[in-house]
Amino acid sequence: MNIIVALLIFTVIVVAHELGHFFLAKKNGVGVPEFSVGMGPRIITFAKTSSGFVVKFFCSGKVFEEREDWQDVTKYSWKLFPIGGSCAMIGEDEENDAENSFNAKGKWARFSIVFAGPFFNFIFAFIVSIIIIANTGIDYPKVEYVYDNQPAKEAGIEVGDMIQSVNGHKITIGREIDTYTQLHPLTGENVEIVVKRDGKEKTISLDPNYKTYLFGFSYSPDKASSTKISSITEGKPFEKAGISEGDKIISVNGTKVSNGEELKNAIDAQNADGKELTFEIEHKGKTKSYLVKPEPYETKTLGFFAAGDIKGGNAIDVLKYSVVEVKYWIETTVASLGQLITGKLGMDDLSGPVGIVDTVGNVLDQSKDYGMRAVVLNMLYMSVLLSANLGVMNLLPLPALDGGRILFILIEAVRGKPIDRDKEGYVNFAGFILLMLLMIFVMYNDILKLLH
Repeated sequence: MNIIVALLIFTVIVVAHELGHFFLAKKNGVGVPEFSVGMGPRIITFAKTSSGFVVKFFCSGKVFEEREDWQDVTKYSWKLFPIGGSCAMIGEDEENDAENSFNAKGKWARFSIVFAGPFFNFIFAFIVSIIIIANTGIDYPKVEYVYDNQPAKEAGIEVGDMIQSVNGHKITIGREIDTYTQLHPLTGENVEIVVKRDGKEKTISLDPNYKTYLFGFSYSPDKASSTKISSITEGKPFEKAGISEGDKIISVNGTKVSNGEELKNAIDAQNADGKELTFEIEHKGKTKSYLVKPEPYETKTLGFFAAGDIKGGNAIDVLKYSVVEVKYWIETTVASLGQLITGKLGMDDLSGPVGIVDTVGNVLDQSKDYGMRAVVLNMLYMSVLLSANLGVMNLLPLPALDGGRILFILIEAVRGKPIDRDKEGYVNFAGFILLMLLMIFVMYNDILKLLH
């Protein structure tokens, strides 16, 4: 099921891409022999001929050639395997002097046809973003939580503050904060954060260096949760002491705790200097005391949470933040590519079709517990992410990609004449081979990740 859903998402965003080429090709008078959805053998094909609509099942390329009434019309095909789609244009990959040939058109007509593919990916992402935001709300960068004893608290950031910028980088949606710190890791130097509070902007200098002591266990630190231990970190103090996942904490240094919030407060109040604490633990109905010394832990963090969908925006806000959503994913993709080029990210960080299917599957599995609405919205969210990524990747100035074709057209505009078509074809073919080799490498990497 996960594979089918992932393939359907991939097919929809590829078809959106090909529709861009198709509409602009038609507008500029380029012949399109066939527009297809999927790959493999044709299941159904139809065309509008001089004698009306014609529908054929399981027809081959030979049928295309033999039917005279199909020669100068576009055939629309649904193919067996739901993997992508294609828009075949006359003269796109071979020499053809016909008036309706791709290469017979002017350079700006060809530019618009090629650019339309990635642009339609961005349009598709925008439309889907409207659906998501209209249903879930807008991800305003409003501070929802400030962690006790962490840098934000010490610097004076408060719940309700609207984050405007981080180190001069404008923040429009909450997720941009985490993305910024991932792409620009905190160095330990002070971080300049501009917040809006009570309608006025305020600049706060935050020291991200944070030191604490950890016992190596997880729990839910809220009032509605119990004090049950949800996980134990291997090799850390709680595991070494013999405490197990699922055990329940009764008290900390004699202070009784009945919920996650009380447990958090009790640990925070007595864990400032890293001294041993006595935990009263209930294990399978029996109670036992453990003396545990935490380990020192140092990190760099902002210490606040400022992301969450908030409803209440009007139609204009929904449209505005849908544009922001697409812009966010375009900028994130470009920044990630930059980190790949500079070596800050490695080839192991790349994912191909196998990795995408795995990611979509994981998101799908996690969404099922929250009902069908959550499943649909998360799949739409994945569509936005992947469509924006596909648009950016196709604009890269590499042979065999749309960006490579655009580069040749721009060179032609500067030179005043086109590059020899044979040479362009050789370059595109070589680029295609290299692209296939890269895809094989990425797929191999994805499979290794899954196995491990």
